[in-house]
Amino acid sequence: MGQGMGASAPFDEGRALEIIAGLAHLEGAMLPILHALQDAFGYLDQRIVPVVAQALNVSKAEVHGVVSFYHDFRDVPAGRHVLQICRAESCQAMGCEALVQRLRMAHRLESGQTSANGALTVKNVYCLGHCALSPTALLDGEPIGRLDEARLDALVLDMMGARA
Repeated sequence: MGQGMGASAPFDEGRALEIIAGLAHLEGAMLPILHALQDAFGYLDQRIVPVVAQALNVSKAEVHGVVSFYHDFRDVPAGRHVLQICRAESCQAMGCEALVQRLRMAHRLESGQTSANGALTVKNVYCLGHCALSPTALLDGEPIGRLDEARLDALVLDMMGARA
């Protein structure tokens, strides 16, 4: 995926309705619609929940449940880069908690937050499916295995613009 994961545009209900109309015919259309909306706007504005619910003839609770269940969906714009740290059992056993602590202490980044300069959003995820390479992360959708503190520091500095 590379750069640009955090690109966002202002929410536009008309544009959202066009996206929904173009995909509503699909079997199991909710996920493709939500992904397309997030691609278009950079996040899923809360105002989209009733629009999707009405278009698909489902409850707002069902749409909200899908949005909140999948870790790829976000309800606020992300930074220009997104770092997802796996905190599932295998990664815990291999030291991911030290990485989370390193982000917190050395870089002042908490899960769910975006850096003050808008460069980096950090998220927790629970199992990326790369357990043999624990601890793992995704940076802008690209897997990173056997992540350690030194490599994490270098990645954060790169994403924050502190390195060339």
